[in-house]
Formats: sequence, C-alpha cells, structure tokens
Amino acid sequence: MLDINLIREHPEIVRKAIEDRQGNPAPVDSILQLDEKRRTLLVQVEALKAERNAVSKEIGKIREPADRQIKVEAMRIVGDNIADLDRQVAEVDAELKSLTDNLPNIPDPRTPYGVDDSQNIVIKTVGEPQKFDFTPKPHWELGPALGIIDFERGTKLTGSRFYVLSGAGARLQRALIAWMLDLHTRGQGYREQYLPFMVKTATVYGAGQLPKFADNLYKDHEEDYYFVPTAEIPLTGLHMDEILDEASLPRYYTAYTPCFRREKMSAGRDVRGIKRGHQFDKVEMYIYCKPEESEAMHQKMLKDAEETCSGLGLTYRVKQLCTGDIGFGATMTYDLEVWAPGCDEWLEVSSISNDTDFQARRANIKYRPTDGGKVRLLNTLNGSGLGLPRTMIAVMENYQQADGSIIVPEVLRPWMGGIDLIK
Repeated sequence: MLDINLIREHPEIVRKAIEDRQGNPAPVDSILQLDEKRRTLLVQVEALKAERNAVSKEIGKIREPADRQIKVEAMRIVGDNIADLDRQVAEVDAELKSLTDNLPNIPDPRTPYGVDDSQNIVIKTVGEPQKFDFTPKPHWELGPALGIIDFERGTKLTGSRFYVLSGAGARLQRALIAWMLDLHTRGQGYREQYLPFMVKTATVYGAGQLPKFADNLYKDHEEDYYFVPTAEIPLTGLHMDEILDEASLPRYYTAYTPCFRREKMSAGRDVRGIKRGHQFDKVEMYIYCKPEESEAMHQKMLKDAEETCSGLGLTYRVKQLCTGDIGFGATMTYDLEVWAPGCDEWLEVSSISNDTDFQARRANIKYRPTDGGKVRLLNTLNGSGLGLPRTMIAVMENYQQADGSIIVPEVLRPWMGGIDLIK
C-alpha cells in the first residue's frame, strides 16, 4: 500500500509508476478528489462536534427549562447532521480504500523500463548448457518411463494439471525440499518456520494479494480461510500488527509450503508436464529489515538463491525484471532461471523481490528504534529458494543418462536413502 501523503503531495510520481507498469493512472485523480472531499467533510464534522461540546456545557448552566429545551432540540439537529457527515466520511473512506488497495508499488529508479517480460535484462549467466552425446528427453517422457511421475492417475484423482510423484520421484522432491531448508538454516542464517497452509483474509490482504489477485486464490467459502498461494503470505502475517525491536532486525525466515493457485492456463508447450499447475511445492526465503538495510538484504537473498542453483550443479541465469513485469508489491525484482535441456528452455525457479514498506504498511508492521524515537515501518523482501517442480524438472533433465536413468545430485543423496541413480 502506498502512503496517502505520497499520492497527495507527488501524484505525478504515482502516475508515472503506473504508466511504466503499463497500467491506467486514472484512479490517481479519483483518489485525489476523494481525499479532498474527505478532508472537507472532516472539517465540517469537527466544527459541528466542537459546537455540540460547547453548547452541551452551556445547557448545564441554563436554569429556565424552556430555554434549555430549545438548546437541546438544536443540538439534536446538530447530532443528526454529524451522523450524516460521519456516514458520508465512511462511504468516502470505503471508496478511497478500494482505489488505493489496487495501486501497485513504485518501481525502484534502477528498475529498467519495459513493456513486458520480453524486455527483461539478463544480468549474467553462470555455467554452460550441458552437451549430451544423445538427444535429451523432456521430463514428461523421463518420468513416466521410470515410473516416478504418473500423469494419468493425477488426472483421475483431481483433473488436468495434477500428477502423482511415485517412489524415487516423491523421494527426490522431498530430498530437494529438505536440502534447501538445511542450506538456508545452517549456511545462510534463516530461521525455519512451519506455517499454516490456510490463512485468513486479513493475512492475504496484508501481503498484498487481495483484492488484486482474488480470482487466482482458492478459498473456503464457509470459513474465512484461503489456501496459501505462496509462503510469502503467512510469513508476512507472522508479525502483522506488531512493533518489533530494532535490535531484533534483520530477521531471516524460511519455510516450506505447498502452494495453491488458480493458474490461467492454455493448451500448448508452456503447460506440458509438471511445469505449471494448480498445486506445487516451494521453499521460501523472507526478510524483515530496516529501510537502510533493504538493498543489502536484496543482494543477500539473490546470492542465497544463486547458491541453491549452483549447489545443485545447474546452469542458471539472473534476470532483472522491467517495469512492465515486476510484481504488484515489488519495487525491484531479480528472476533466477535454470536451463532444462529436455524442454529446451530456461525455467524460472525464483523471483527475488524487494517490497520496501509496501507490505509493512498494509500489514501494519513497524519497529521501535533503539534510541527511543518514533516507530517506523520496516521493509520486507521475499524470494523462492527454490520453487518446485521446475527445479525438479531441471535436475531430472540435466542429470539424465542415455539409458533413461537419472543420476541423483551428490548434495541430495543424504536424503535419498542410499539411492544415487534412479533407474
């Protein structure tokens, strides 16, 4: 959520930010008009309340019943006017909230301008795509042939875009999750959290997913529960409506959750196999920090995600997203993509975003300076470390052998129960 003072005092900055994101800046004018109307109404309300308070004191001093009754009747009218103005203020507040809730974050000046994802910038590529002396197969052929991915039974159980991981396939995914969590907690300083996989509306709103992405979320309509589309949401909600001590910052969190999203999918290459579905697993990294630490924390999180890719021996590249592709709450985002030789494409496995104080303002998360100064909004950052199943795809396709078997990466073997080759 943007600061209303920023919108009020520098509307041109907000308009440009929305335009750079390829959005419509018209709501900014409506917000300014409503804000002015609200302030005018509040002045009127306060004036009437001040009048009512002053006359109430006078009434107690009037001895003549008839004179007192005249004043009482006059104040009853004033009270009705106050109630009417309060109702108008409430209506304006609701309209303002509806509009401001849908305003995205302001892109960082270093975020390159671009219309869409085709204008994202590749910052670096680490490693070279592996050369095979045979034609590498895509995971949708490798998995069924090895009996570790079952598309037919996934469809039978639920529907299209669902699948079953079986035997060594299920264990490989579990090994990836366990190894990532250990890497983040033992080597990178994150504290693991086991989170609810369902959260209430206020939590989803605080993380910036509502109302913007309501159509992409799964909800229990009998209870106030949403299935999490990413662990970022409950990790934001951990400290919602709290004031943290400055000495406790920065705070590093990591968590595994399944993620549930109503993906808008069309037939074709992009959705074949397990690349995109309504349910997937992910290990998330999340940081709370002071504003002045924000950039350093962003670089740390990027480094930590890169370490996950390199630890698996995967060729990867780092992209900086342009203004037309960064997320709703982000001011700057880096994407990590791994090379999948069977699919013959780069697959995004992590988006590392700095949301500055955007989520903190919505979720009301602040910190108290050690010097006793006024409480301040902190900054939040999030990133996958990494997302599955695309990491699973990259492992399967990069470590495949000519006979269709798959070598288990060395770092995963402690969690594979002695399995070093899936065949």
